[in-house]
Amino acid sequence: MPLFPQRKTSEAPSGRPAVRLLAIDEHSAGQRVDNFLVRECKGVPKSHIYKAIRDGQVRVNKGRVQADHRLAVGDMVRIPPLRLPAAGEPRKVPALSFPVVFEDEALMVIDKPAGVAVHGGSGVSFGVIEQLRAARPEARFLELAHRLDRETSGLLIIAKQRKALVSLHDMMRESAGRKMYQALVVGDWVNERQHVRKPLLKWLTAHGERRVKVDAEGKPAHTIVTCLKRYGRYTLVGAELRTGRTHQIRVHLASCGHPIVGDEKYGPDEVRERFARIGFKRMFLHACRLEIPHPITGEELVFQAPLPAACTELLEYLEEGN
Repeated sequence: MPLFPQRKTSEAPSGRPAVRLLAIDEHSAGQRVDNFLVRECKGVPKSHIYKAIRDGQVRVNKGRVQADHRLAVGDMVRIPPLRLPAAGEPRKVPALSFPVVFEDEALMVIDKPAGVAVHGGSGVSFGVIEQLRAARPEARFLELAHRLDRETSGLLIIAKQRKALVSLHDMMRESAGRKMYQALVVGDWVNERQHVRKPLLKWLTAHGERRVKVDAEGKPAHTIVTCLKRYGRYTLVGAELRTGRTHQIRVHLASCGHPIVGDEKYGPDEVRERFARIGFKRMFLHACRLEIPHPITGEELVFQAPLPAACTELLEYLEEGN
């Protein structure tokens, strides 16, 4: 029994795709039509999908829609013939599994390595979510519950059910639960515990790169910073997010005069280059602990991810006074 009822509305030569009509059930209700098509049309380049939507080839209940249109139970989606990569072309999204910290029927928590984007876009062909879908083609639903920056490692939640995703998004908006990070910053962090409340505003550089800055016209942002250990000219701190703004920890720490070691957007180049020369070539920011109620049962969950080896080795190096 297929996940969605299907019927072919036009014949096509053997080996070529044909028009499909798919009925939306509760597992896909509430999804954007572009995200639905990306999952349904595995292997089709995203550019082809968005062009089909713009050209009106994708229809919902016989009407044209925008990419951000949200689907409802019972909707009929027309999917036009979309070109798949030729047989000889390299696979666009390599399947990859990540260390799983926790998994049940509703969600999965992984330990994301640094240097891997959570999703494709902005010059990145694919990310964690696309690679997980490729590794688990049988999975009916896999969606990011929140984001981590590409150079940030640590705990990342993946929803496996639509109702779990909605519940997790509600939690994030309401700042329910606790999200804690560890960061190595430049300088001697003075206070043992400090509340940083500074509004953050997104802006674009002349080259179109996204940045965030402290600005009175920005959105409220709150980070709780604790001093964990001092290493001379550097300090290991804990950072708890009370709001979830883009680049929040990075910008808050830099605005206090203590940028994160290895941060190429908000940290000094000379510090990043100094650490790169001794083999540390990433940003020292790690999502180490999550405390959240289960999105379906409400049971209190606690997840932890230890610092990656590169980070612990660097701390040992600093401990030795080098």
